[in-house]
Amino acid sequence: MSEIIARLFVVLQRLLPKYVMTAIVFRVSRLKQVSIKNLLIRQFVRLYSVETKNLVHPVPDGFATLNDFFIRELAAGARPVDEDPVSITSPVDGTVSACGLLDGNRLLQVKGLHYALADLLATDIVDAERYIDGSFATIYLAPFNYHRVHAPCSGELTAVRYIPGTLFSVNDSTVRHLPQLFARNERITCQVKTGFGPMIVLFVGALNVGTINTIWTGDIRPRRNGVVEAFNLNDVRSGLQFDKGETIGWFNMGSTVILIAPPGTTDNFETITAGQTLRMGDRIGRFQSGQ
Repeated sequence: MSEIIARLFVVLQRLLPKYVMTAIVFRVSRLKQVSIKNLLIRQFVRLYSVETKNLVHPVPDGFATLNDFFIRELAAGARPVDEDPVSITSPVDGTVSACGLLDGNRLLQVKGLHYALADLLATDIVDAERYIDGSFATIYLAPFNYHRVHAPCSGELTAVRYIPGTLFSVNDSTVRHLPQLFARNERITCQVKTGFGPMIVLFVGALNVGTINTIWTGDIRPRRNGVVEAFNLNDVRSGLQFDKGETIGWFNMGSTVILIAPPGTTDNFETITAGQTLRMGDRIGRFQSGQ
């Protein structure tokens, strides 16, 4: 996509009724009439060249709706998870958007664009300060990717928050031309306690992502307005402990996951680079021993 077209695409998104479009996609993707949903699934597979091998259910008959196909399960063993106890693995199938060290309290969005950690987390200063000069990895899920999110390490959930926001696309063109993108869009932050220190697993919503789901919260629909919502962990739907590689949520359509760790706890994700394609379970980093 040329630079002119990319910039026009961002301008167009500012004008589009993003919530209306997302609501329409939400309803269409949940149509259950067999002929319609089968047509939608086949066209989606063809349009995005979706890989359909290693699935639990046959395509399209094994899926009740197009949305069920979006959040399809893979057969056991389809994504081997790195077993090294100090490894950090990719939580998703996707492409590395950016990674490395935070610049103080700023994360790299793309060359020339940064955004503030406190704005991303929408939390108190003390909480954000824990991650200053830490490390991060931002991974983009395209529409054709497998949409489930898995734990990048073993740990325990200590907090989960929903942060309302807008619904810009998170594709490469928008990332390159819309400042503060990830701090603008709606998102869910999951704070995790690991054996090596805390970590944040952050789900970023996007245009046409009708819901974000975690195993603790269930489906969360986009909200036009509101304040940050902290979920009561006594009322969540699943246990707080999880193992590396375990499913912890999913997106409807593509979006982005951001991992953030405090300084000195990881190898700064130095073995991966922007533009690299990942599969869930691939090693993307290591915890520093002795933490």
